[in-house]
Amino acid sequence: MPQIAPVTFAAGNAKKLMALPAYGLGALASIVVPRRRDLWVFGSGPGIGEGALALYRLVRRENPSLRLLWLARDERDLVTAESLGIPAVLKSSRRGFFATLRARVIVVTHGFGDANRYGLRGGFVVQLWHGIPLKRINLDSPATLRTRLLPDSTVVRRMLRLMYRTAARSIDIMPAASEVSATRLRTAFDLPAHRVVVTGDPRDDVLVAGGETERNVAARALLFTQLAIEDSGCRVVLYAPTWRDGEVDPGVPSAGEWRAIIALLEASESLLVLRPHPHGVGDYAVGVALSERVVLLDSTRCTDVTPVLPAVDALITDYSSIAYDFSLLGRPIVFLAPDVDAYTASRGLYVAYDTFSGGMQKSTWGELLELLGGADTDETVRAALVDHAAALAAGHHAFRDGGNTARVYRQITTRLKEHE
Repeated sequence: MPQIAPVTFAAGNAKKLMALPAYGLGALASIVVPRRRDLWVFGSGPGIGEGALALYRLVRRENPSLRLLWLARDERDLVTAESLGIPAVLKSSRRGFFATLRARVIVVTHGFGDANRYGLRGGFVVQLWHGIPLKRINLDSPATLRTRLLPDSTVVRRMLRLMYRTAARSIDIMPAASEVSATRLRTAFDLPAHRVVVTGDPRDDVLVAGGETERNVAARALLFTQLAIEDSGCRVVLYAPTWRDGEVDPGVPSAGEWRAIIALLEASESLLVLRPHPHGVGDYAVGVALSERVVLLDSTRCTDVTPVLPAVDALITDYSSIAYDFSLLGRPIVFLAPDVDAYTASRGLYVAYDTFSGGMQKSTWGELLELLGGADTDETVRAALVDHAAALAAGHHAFRDGGNTARVYRQITTRLKEHE
C-alpha cells in the first residue's frame, strides 16, 4: 500500500507560494463576475459537518428562498451530501470555482481551501473556525510559516506572513465561543475586534440543545452505527490526540501498554474508541487486533466527532480543542502529554499547559490508567476531574443554551446589510 505523505505546514505553504498566479487570476475574475444575492456556499476541511453543517441547516429552515450549495472535497462527500439532501459540487472543479466566485456568502470552518480559494475575493466570508484554540495558530505560531520552498529564507517567511495577513482581511465575520477565544482569534488572524464576535460556536449546539437523555441516546445510536458494532451498554472512553504537523503521535501505546489498557477496559466493562486526528500519524492496529474493546473511529467513518461526544463517558486527549467542547458535558477529561515540553516549544500554547490540564496531565499510559482507574473507585479523584471540566466550560463558553447557530445567522444577516 503506497505511503501517503503527512500533512504539514511546510508542504501546504509551498503549495500556496506556487499557486500565486492562480490567486491573481481569480482576483481578476472577481472584478468582472457579479455575485448572486441569493447564493450561499458552504465548505469544511474534514468533509460535511462541523459548524458549517449546523449553519447550513438553520439557514435552509429560516430562509428557503436562498440557494444553498455545499462545496465538496471529493466524490465521497458528494455521496454524503446526496444522502442528506444537500446540493453539492466539487470545490476544485470549474463549477466549484464559479459557485465560489458568484456566491454572496462563503462559509468555511478551517481555511479558505474549504471553498475554492481562488474565487473568494469580494464575497462575504464567514470563518467559523473549528474549536477554541489552545495551541497557537496562524500568525501567532512560528510553525505556521514553515515552508519547503527555501525554508531558511527570511524573504520567503516574510512573504508568507504577508500572504496570511492579507488573506485574513477577507474574513468579514468570525464567531467565537467566548471572549477568551475571541482574543486569541483576533491576534492569530490580525482582525479588528468587531469582526470577531462572541456568539458561541455553532458546532457545540448539539452538545447542549434539548434534554440530556435525548442527546445521549441519539449520540450512542450514531456512534455505534458508525462503528458498525452492537451497543452493549458499556462505558465509552474516547482517545482523541491532536495533529503534530506530520510527526508521529507519541501517545501510541507500546505492546505492554496495550495489554494494560485492555485489562482496565475489561475490569471496568469499557470500550476504548480511538479517534486519531484526520491528519495524524500513528498506527493503532495492535490494540484493535488484541481486543474487541478497542475500536477505531477514524475520519473515514466519522467526519465530525462532535455529535457523538454525548455518548462518551470519559475523554483522553493532549492539546486538542476537543477538551473545550467536551467540557460542556461535565464529564471527566484526562490528559496524556508525553511531549509537552517539545510540543510547547515547537507550536506554542496560549496558556501554560498546567492551566489547561488542571495540573493533572500524565506522561505515560501507566500513569494515566492509574488516574482513570482511580476515578472509578475514588470519588475525590473523579470530583477533581469533573470540577476541572466544569472550570474549562465556565471559562471558555459564553453560551450554553443551544442558540449559537441562530446568533451567528443573525450576525451574518445584520452585517450583510452593512457590507452592502
